[in-house]
Amino acid sequence: MNLHDWIDELCDELDVEIDLDEALVLDLARDVAHQVERPAAPLTTFLLGYAAASAGGRPEEVERLAGLATALAARWDKPAGVDDDEVADPVEAEDDAVVEEDVLADED
Repeated sequence: MNLHDWIDELCDELDVEIDLDEALVLDLARDVAHQVERPAAPLTTFLLGYAAASAGGRPEEVERLAGLATALAARWDKPAGVDDDEVADPVEAEDDAVVEEDVLADED
């Protein structure tokens, strides 16, 4: 049995009819798990489902709500008042540190 089969069986068991965008929900869960903390992922997807159902469950509304949740996760640990452009990319910061170490080593 695969994930899609599980979802079909679960929907039958819960008596739910939905055109589920599995990738959208899984991407949201991944982003929240990495940017907030792991236990927030299932809670976030549950709340997304609740909010989507409250809003009528239309696919475009689910996408909009998932986008809001993803954006919140992306800015979760940023200091107040800092734009996305001002937050250093950790890979770039690491590369800059390596370059700085090389320059300092050359000066010795």
